[in-house]
Amino acid sequence: MFLPFVLCLVPFLFAAGLLVTPVASRSWASFALYGVCLGVTCLLLAVGVLGLAAAGEGAPPQLMRLPLGLPGAGVGFRLDSLSAFFLIVVNFAASAASLFAIGYGRHEHAPGRVLPFYPVFLAGMNLVVVANDAYSFLFSWELMSVASWFLVIAHHRERENRRAGYVYLIMAAISTQALLITFGLLSDFGRVLDFEAIRTSPHAVDIARLAVLAAVIGTGAKAGLVPLHVWLPLAHPAAPSHVSGLMSGIMTKVAIYGLVRIVFDLLGPPEWTWGAGILFLGGITAVVGVLYALMQHDLKRLLAYHTVENIGIIAIGLGLALAFRANGFALGAALALTAALFHVLNHSLFKSLLFFGAGAVLTATGERDLERLGGLIRGMPVTAFCFLVGSAAISALPPLNGFVSEWLALQAILISPELPQWILKFLVPMVGAGLALSAALAAACFVKAFGIAFLGRARTVAAERAVETDRTSQAAMLILVAACVLAGLFPGMVVDALAPVVTMLVGSHLPVQSSNPWLTLVASTPERSSYNGLVLMVFIALSALLPALGIYGLASRKLRRAGAWDCGYPETSSATQYTAASFAQPIRRVFASVVFSASEQIDMPLPGDARPARLTLGMKDPVWTVLYRPLVETVNAAAAVVGRARTLSIRQHLSLVYAVLILLLVVLALWQ
Repeated sequence: MFLPFVLCLVPFLFAAGLLVTPVASRSWASFALYGVCLGVTCLLLAVGVLGLAAAGEGAPPQLMRLPLGLPGAGVGFRLDSLSAFFLIVVNFAASAASLFAIGYGRHEHAPGRVLPFYPVFLAGMNLVVVANDAYSFLFSWELMSVASWFLVIAHHRERENRRAGYVYLIMAAISTQALLITFGLLSDFGRVLDFEAIRTSPHAVDIARLAVLAAVIGTGAKAGLVPLHVWLPLAHPAAPSHVSGLMSGIMTKVAIYGLVRIVFDLLGPPEWTWGAGILFLGGITAVVGVLYALMQHDLKRLLAYHTVENIGIIAIGLGLALAFRANGFALGAALALTAALFHVLNHSLFKSLLFFGAGAVLTATGERDLERLGGLIRGMPVTAFCFLVGSAAISALPPLNGFVSEWLALQAILISPELPQWILKFLVPMVGAGLALSAALAAACFVKAFGIAFLGRARTVAAERAVETDRTSQAAMLILVAACVLAGLFPGMVVDALAPVVTMLVGSHLPVQSSNPWLTLVASTPERSSYNGLVLMVFIALSALLPALGIYGLASRKLRRAGAWDCGYPETSSATQYTAASFAQPIRRVFASVVFSASEQIDMPLPGDARPARLTLGMKDPVWTVLYRPLVETVNAAAAVVGRARTLSIRQHLSLVYAVLILLLVVLALWQ
């Protein structure tokens, strides 16, 4: 029984947060707290691995009920293959974040606002994935949300961080309210809270549809699905970098867990329209997320928008799996769901790695603006290498892990013509094209991010003087680098490990990969397609090594001196380099003028005028402008009207109450 270990370990995180509060300002407090979190998350990771292995051998789910929470009901917990997999996702990245924070935390200038809430945040995420009733799920969800909100506003003296915290709090409230509606519909309005009872209860068609809609809103607001993503690029950069890695790499996956648990597990057999809706949202989210990312100059905000893109990729896989399952195509459902869950794991790895790299850069230079970086590879070679691997992985370049999950998703798209609905026959190819476009644009974006930040000449004194970060931070990044490489080279092992999860949710799984020769990954049948990361890596290595050896072997030994090609800019100044804005200009002119209403204003002085020429870029977020700004203005106007009620006299208050009572009586009379 592994579930009791989870419920015994999580209280250690609460205790650590409580005990560190009075001593948070001490120099040793961050080392002690993050060390405890590292130990606990490693143990929870081991529990997840053992639980998933036991599920693969056919062990039944583990259940436990504690006499806490609602009177006479208690709270229930469950460890099955799905929970075990997400325990692995949560705690592998959390252990890496805790290791990174042991060194990074020494540079935190407000430890008293970070240390008490960090372990509570970890505890909340772990409790969500083992909750087995609506009460414990929502309680854990709110615990996760509130703890992460405190971490977002840790640096509250900055105006942008306060705004980020405000927007995040509003979206978190919307998320919880939508999930409350979801469980209200599924539990017959509170009569049945236990997931076991919900799972076996029949649900009316209309109730199920409303529950799916509310679940997509509730989990999508936390995960970052468009148009519910507006908080994410504000909150993730505002938090400390190790927390940003947790929020972007893990918390959004806990939201995906909630969606999978509700739609695939609790609701029973799906309708194809559910899959079509999630598929459409996923395609829009992937393309819009990467386009937003391309326009960013803030390194952490760029990474946050790429989280939106990757959540869209995961949603594409989930939508396809629902569509295949509704139509009885077991292999297609298993393939699409495997792709989605594989990408859940992959994104938790390379996005945590990239945020840690951004944190190392921020620590070394004090800068997040790409326009003020450059040349960091000289002073920070380890960080540059780790960031390069993460950039290649998130760009879906083989033989790294990001390529495998996106390749599996494309394989599922290629067998979609078997789906009978005409809407899906048109929608799936469009989403497939969007997925391919997002992969290409992601590669362009990270060429920009890595090239502008780490290559070329330093643009500021801080970038020129940057030195490598501490050893523990480097170790955390190198562990994630190794995980990205191993998951890309041996994807069949990951697919086999996911088999019990996929079988539990869709009743089927991909063929066993361990029996394939040369560790080849076969998505459906060998005749259709296959992938071998090891062979591809050897081919890439030989393709680079043999020409290099040939050139050096055949080249003349005579020494010739000539001026280096200066690209037409003989001035050795950082001002002659490409900037982040100029790099993205061609793509901005193609896409952003339509998607973001981007505009350019050029102030060109007349001859003889010594003023410098200026290029001003204008860009609007259409989701914020069309959807959220009118809502905010309406709420503010309503609050202003209600606020005037405080100045009314007692007679006016009584008259207002009397008028409302008369109005309600009239409405009641007309209703009857």
